[in-house]
Amino acid sequence: MKMYQTTQPIEKYLNIPLECSCGRTHFAPIKAIRVSSGAISLLPDYMKQYGYSHPYLLSDRITYDIAGYRCEAILQQAGFSPFTRILTHMAYDEATLGEIVLNKPDDCDVMIGIGTGQITDMLRFASFKLGLPCFTVPTAAPMDGFSASVGIMNVDHLKATMPAHASEVILGDTDVLKGAPMRMTLAGFGDLVGKYNALNDWRLGRIVNGEHYCEKIATMVEDYVTGVTEDADRIRDKDPETIGGILNALLLTGATVSLYGTSRAISGAEHHMSHYWEVLGDERGKPFAMHGEQVAVATVLALSVVEKLKDRAIDFNRARAAAQRYDSDTWAAQIRLAYGEAAEAILALEEKAQKNAPEGRLKRIDAMEEKWPEIRSLLETVIPAGQLRELLRSLGCPCDPRDIGVTPEILKDTFLYCKETRTIFTVYQMAWDLDLMDEISDEIIRFLKQENRI
Repeated sequence: MKMYQTTQPIEKYLNIPLECSCGRTHFAPIKAIRVSSGAISLLPDYMKQYGYSHPYLLSDRITYDIAGYRCEAILQQAGFSPFTRILTHMAYDEATLGEIVLNKPDDCDVMIGIGTGQITDMLRFASFKLGLPCFTVPTAAPMDGFSASVGIMNVDHLKATMPAHASEVILGDTDVLKGAPMRMTLAGFGDLVGKYNALNDWRLGRIVNGEHYCEKIATMVEDYVTGVTEDADRIRDKDPETIGGILNALLLTGATVSLYGTSRAISGAEHHMSHYWEVLGDERGKPFAMHGEQVAVATVLALSVVEKLKDRAIDFNRARAAAQRYDSDTWAAQIRLAYGEAAEAILALEEKAQKNAPEGRLKRIDAMEEKWPEIRSLLETVIPAGQLRELLRSLGCPCDPRDIGVTPEILKDTFLYCKETRTIFTVYQMAWDLDLMDEISDEIIRFLKQENRI
């Protein structure tokens, strides 16, 4: 079947190959998504439809009390005998994986996760490793990972994207979702607005590096995110339709990881900042904030860099001189200071990617000089940082570094080093390539101090 010319309801993208003019066939191996009042009651129907008999339910104590006991009762009333494990260890690590695997019943033929980030990520990773299908029942809408086809694990003190698979069925019950803490819903909104910057980064990668790019995937993500932001004033009223719309948008954007094959459409510099703060949070034993809250703050900051770049007269010869001065040993010493125990994983990533090496950097600078009018035109189209900040502030969502405890010193290091958490081209790599990140970050931090926002 041909890829749709215009954005469609999420159900039309599921479990069907879509041949696209971008040259790829898009496919999301998710069989069903239902976001509605009473969606949990459909669990037995999907169990029967797909031929499963022995469900293994995973939750933590909080999510069990929210929806786990209801899933258990609904399945029992339908004649199933679910085995429920209320996890005692919750993290993106081997201990959680071990608890899930060691308690799996021998006759289990489907795993069902009831919760949000850690539960559902570990569910998809564990079920993938065990060769079992999985269903997901979100209890809140704080992030876009529910429908992704990858999992997150802490490896060498750094969150790594691991092979996993998507949930076959996702049931978002708006009767449950509307009771979630407002903070979690706003975190989901924060994760969504990060796509504005992620899409810009993808488009920059297409111009500068000739990356493969799919306009239909990009437009689909943009349409879903814009639809949610247009109804943002109804979020604080806990309007079920609006909260359901947030989950639908998160599920659609998460599904693009399968549809496109990577997270390029939904993760860019804003996520790199959040990843860096997660590294620091792990080191100090306390996170700065929820993932979506961090992404919201980071998106405003990334868009501030976009604005600085689009208004600047670029000295490309200066950028070339900086590239030729690059010293990998000096850079490695800086990374060890900035990343602590996670540094070796970062150094190994760069050793493989060589994204900072002079040869590649000089090639990108040449491309930027040749295509700067096109780049500047693109940067002009991105939502202004101030406009997004005011929207987030009006909802009560974190939007400034001060809101999540990021100090000027931490923010400076974040600007300089967060791009190293991944290898993709972003606006931060662009600013670094052009030898402008140091001075641009100083300008932004100075402004934030003057405004008492840091």
